[in-house]
Amino acid sequence: MKHFLLALFMLFFLVACNKTSQQEKDIAQINVDFSIERFERAFASSTPEDLSALKESYPFMFSDRYPDSLWISRMQDTLQQQLFAEVNDKFKDLSEVEEELTALFQHLTYYFPENKVPRVISVTSDVDYRSKVIVTDTIVLISLDTYLGEDHEFYGSIQKYLKQNFKKEQIVSDLAEEYAKKHVFQSKQKTLLDEMIYHGKLLYFKDQVIPFKTDAEKIGYSQEELNWAMENESEIWRYFVERELLYSTDSQLPSRFINPAPFSKFYLELDAESPGRLGRYIGWQIVKAYMNNTDNTFKNMLITDAETIFKESRFKPRK
Repeated sequence: MKHFLLALFMLFFLVACNKTSQQEKDIAQINVDFSIERFERAFASSTPEDLSALKESYPFMFSDRYPDSLWISRMQDTLQQQLFAEVNDKFKDLSEVEEELTALFQHLTYYFPENKVPRVISVTSDVDYRSKVIVTDTIVLISLDTYLGEDHEFYGSIQKYLKQNFKKEQIVSDLAEEYAKKHVFQSKQKTLLDEMIYHGKLLYFKDQVIPFKTDAEKIGYSQEELNWAMENESEIWRYFVERELLYSTDSQLPSRFINPAPFSKFYLELDAESPGRLGRYIGWQIVKAYMNNTDNTFKNMLITDAETIFKESRFKPRK
């Protein structure tokens, strides 16, 4: 019987792998037509006489609230020129980024054929890391000056846990998250479990649309941080359960376990060793368990309520 069950498991595994492999082949055949428009380069190389033509090509980049004199001053500002020089040096070529975005848009088109491939435009934003990428139905903006590498001098005053993801490899992950937010529905998050499941859905969305990225890149951890979370998964879960935190509405819990932070706050000696956002990590594992243990579809899961996902997931942390 033991050998029979093992053989049955292997058969299911091979069938699932073959199905996934064929699906990825189908997705790779989807035609998406776009290229990254280098607005920041066009702006930096323009003269005041070019401003009208630039505004005509990119009207959404120039707010009517500001006079032309402001844009001309920005063209001539030495700090802006230095910013452009650094971006231009780091991103002479965006072909690798375009390849990853092509794969992202192919996967998005496969799952959400109603979505149109957007116009993708690179910009600078005075290192506004709270808006590294902006996604609308028709336009995507990527602030290249927020992806120069965590050790760049522009980021000297920014906390390490934030700037560790200021690198080119995170562009497609950040974009995938913004798309996830457009497709994931969940009623207002009231409990820690609500928050965990919501962010778990966002991460599972990334599993589907950027499967070529590592789990560490999807969640924005270093590989060491991800390893720590995996090795301590059982202890993290026990902490949440024993202290009855899952259904708690304590307003401090998101800052302890969900929001970006240098570490998670268990108020134990291990805090300094832990990565932040461990509630998101556990939520991700719950959503994965739910999808493995039910026949719900990916798109339906995105709008399934947190309580249903948790109860039907039969989640058990790895030992």
